[in-house]
Amino acid sequence: MDDFAGARTKMVDSQLRTEGVTDYNVLSVMGRVPREQFVAVNERALAYLDTDIPIKSADGETPRYLMEPAPLARLLQLAEIDKTDLVLAIGVGSGYSAAIIAGLASFVVAVESDAQLADNARENLVGCGIANAKVFNGSLVAGYPSEGPYDVIFIDGAVEVIPAALFSQMKDGGRLVAVVGYGRSAVATVSTKTDQRIGRRAAFNADVRPLPGFRKPEVFVF
Repeated sequence: MDDFAGARTKMVDSQLRTEGVTDYNVLSVMGRVPREQFVAVNERALAYLDTDIPIKSADGETPRYLMEPAPLARLLQLAEIDKTDLVLAIGVGSGYSAAIIAGLASFVVAVESDAQLADNARENLVGCGIANAKVFNGSLVAGYPSEGPYDVIFIDGAVEVIPAALFSQMKDGGRLVAVVGYGRSAVATVSTKTDQRIGRRAAFNADVRPLPGFRKPEVFVF
């Protein structure tokens, strides 16, 4: 039997701490949540490698991945999630990021556009005994306004543009964390809302896989 508990400890020590993740709560939760439960059975041996793990083939659309542990941890640290926060998690795939956020926040509203992944996420969260997260199948760019406004919005993947609809679902004083751009030039950013105004701060470069639906509209030149 694989030593997944040992692999989690090694992940925290050799992948997260060495990449500047110092938030005790993030390290603690990622050291507890069984990452192997959120990938296919035949991929479980890869669950704790420092790489993105495929969770959904392209099928003509954007393929989906479980984000590499270190950038995920750094983004969650950037979000500064408090135990009283209501969090909207966008594009949670098989539910791993929602499970981590549930260990940091009061409650997580998770949105996943792929119906099969949304079902998997629900099953995985139940299997891990996580009760303070609910997964909805719906448009990623639309968010989930009926449960908001939110203290934190977390986008689990790279985007080219952040829709205004998501900013409108932030509480005053709230934070939105996303990787903006694609490839090695992409930047992890935190946006804050103050008196209905949005400010954005670049934090670090982060090369993560893109989410579907967040590209800028094409501009036609005649």
